[in-house]
Amino acid sequence: MAKTVLDLTGLKCPLPVLKTRKALPSLQAGDLLEVRCTDPMALIDIPVLIGETGDRITSSERSDEVIVFVIEKCAGSSAVDDSMRE
Repeated sequence: MAKTVLDLTGLKCPLPVLKTRKALPSLQAGDLLEVRCTDPMALIDIPVLIGETGDRITSSERSDEVIVFVIEKCAGSSAVDDSMRE
């Protein structure tokens, strides 16, 4: 199980969720992705993304400025391809 840290602090919506989406396919089942961001919209966008991909948020924390999500890549999950949406 590997852990990757994605520092997205300072980026504004929609970049944190787009960069998180891009990072997920490179992970193996059981790997962890720690996403660090400052955009308050990430509190909504990243959980919605993870619900779509079938992965799992194992923890989330918010300090005064930084939001940290730890995402576990699940077996059989996949990043959602926008071209598949209607």
